[in-house]
Amino acid sequence: MAAIAAPPIKIRKKLVKRAAKDRSQALRLAFQLAFLALNVWVGVEFYLFVRYYETGGRSVYASRPPGVEGWLPIASLMNLKVLLLSGSVPALHPAGMFLLIAFLAASWIFRKSFCGWLCPVGTVSEYLWRLGHRIFGRNFRLPFAADIALRSLKYILLGLFLYAVGSMPVPAIRAFLSGPYGMVDDVKMLNFFRFLGLTGGIVMAVLVVASVFIQNFWCRYLCPYGALMGFAALASPLRIRRDASLCIDCAKCAKACFAALPVDRLITIRSAECTACLECVAVCPAAGALFLAAPRAKRVPAWAVAAGIAALFLGVCGYARLTGHWRTDLPRSTYFELIPHASEFTHP
Repeated sequence: MAAIAAPPIKIRKKLVKRAAKDRSQALRLAFQLAFLALNVWVGVEFYLFVRYYETGGRSVYASRPPGVEGWLPIASLMNLKVLLLSGSVPALHPAGMFLLIAFLAASWIFRKSFCGWLCPVGTVSEYLWRLGHRIFGRNFRLPFAADIALRSLKYILLGLFLYAVGSMPVPAIRAFLSGPYGMVDDVKMLNFFRFLGLTGGIVMAVLVVASVFIQNFWCRYLCPYGALMGFAALASPLRIRRDASLCIDCAKCAKACFAALPVDRLITIRSAECTACLECVAVCPAAGALFLAAPRAKRVPAWAVAAGIAALFLGVCGYARLTGHWRTDLPRSTYFELIPHASEFTHP
């Protein structure tokens, strides 16, 4: 009796054990929405705080939320330099510095996870392109040469900011942050969006429209904060790994990758663009073919990534609060004097 021939490759690959239902994206969405809600709450409270002092105390009072300093990355970098060179925690905008430390730590240990799990701008950007995909049935990717050229912009911007901060001695940083501009730079940031001019409005509209058509347009091409997190992620011990013996070459992982990485052709993902979003792992139909791993190929589940990010964020912020290095304490008279005239202060 003739031997039964082995099934063709395509048929054999269908016999591969299918992956169990993945819940990483539901977990990541919960983190994204929680952090977005936290930032909305901080924004509302900060607006009420500013309006109280703008109206001379005739509106609803709200205390200044320290979390608003997370939106001051340059001041946070300045304070981090002061801490590293002087060993003392700055008195002005310390919360921003501790938030930066928490985000850098999360991106170092869990890859560029701040961008994929926490960043509110990244969350809005992600759901803009998802909206575009739902409306138009697809998103667009720029030609390779244009993509590389535009991706360099965020690193150029980061380089300029690092040069500006790096060239300032510690006394100059302290003088800058303790001056009128430095004390109300958060108010000036709010005023930029409150009183958005024609040019700013056009730029914002272009970014929104571009984000609908192109995945993560701002994050991919223009965000210097994300570029900084990417450099931290290069030293991360975690990597997305692909087991070629289990892979069925469906390329679903590459199609799902927000960073347009060729996941289906690599064994290990080392790129600074990887945000540990685990979307590629979630869509992989072959059990065990794609996974996030620590050194010596120890697999790291999504819940461990979530728990680690939460522990770092809450731990660093909790330490700052317990040690009295969380709030910026300025006299109310100073706020009454400076906030109504914030738009008059120019960058020194």
